[in-house]
Amino acid sequence: MNDRKTYLESYLKEKKLLVDRALEECLPGEDNFPEIIFQSVRYSMFAGGKRLRPILCLASAEAVGGDSSRLLPVACALEMIHTYSLIHDDLPVMDDDDYRRGRLTNHRVFGEDMAVLAGDALLTEAFHLLARKETASHFPPEKILCAISEIARAAGIFGMVGGQVADIQAEGKAADPKVLEFIHRHKTGEMIRVSVITGALLGMADDNSIKRLEKFGGNIGLAFQITDDILDIEGDMDTLGKATGQDAAFNKMTYPFLMGVEQARQKAKYHLEEALAELSGFDERAEPLRLIAKFVVERTV
Repeated sequence: MNDRKTYLESYLKEKKLLVDRALEECLPGEDNFPEIIFQSVRYSMFAGGKRLRPILCLASAEAVGGDSSRLLPVACALEMIHTYSLIHDDLPVMDDDDYRRGRLTNHRVFGEDMAVLAGDALLTEAFHLLARKETASHFPPEKILCAISEIARAAGIFGMVGGQVADIQAEGKAADPKVLEFIHRHKTGEMIRVSVITGALLGMADDNSIKRLEKFGGNIGLAFQITDDILDIEGDMDTLGKATGQDAAFNKMTYPFLMGVEQARQKAKYHLEEALAELSGFDERAEPLRLIAKFVVERTV
């Protein structure tokens, strides 16, 4: 057990370092004009974070025998989209959070106008990065086009944005299991799912492997959000780096609210088991995915 924990810690640290270095290279510097928007963008991009989505992308590529180094720009694009969503999610018109990852949120430092624009900038820059010749040249045209399409759908109205809308509309309403699953699968789960299948797709996986990894990603995405909801109740600000109790304050629909903390914990474990079952046909190259899946459910941050 300790060996696995040590291996995972080393793996996550190594991949995070690679992603951070790649982000430094592909993001414009703060000396560009007008400086404030570049400062705002970089403030949130380098505010910490686990880099879970880009690491899942790289690990998925490795699981199918792909060259993960070629996917670093794609992994960076996924993190840019995730960070844009956090900046907007923290705004007063959304969750109205003052802290993220132990630091003041973007709008608290740069103002609401710059926070909106920083999010917009990251979203558009992500797709610019995906479509750049330097990125696309590593993959067959149909593969990179498919990846871009999948990421756009997962981030947009049929994915993360749609889930966010449903989440807002569900505030203060009676718990509805179908609506709750829709929110969790779309608001959070879609970007985790697409991170996994993008790695498989650009790692040149066969169709069966892509389907299995897609199911793996879907289950992990749902388990991640359920665990997040539990941590909002049981966690503390010093550990999480953000305010807790926000779900209750906004009367948000969550699994702990619907079925209680213990049953929610069991549901997260169920989706972990379903996810791991999808990896049963993969060899030791998928071990990082297995360990990351367990980390998602067992984490305290």
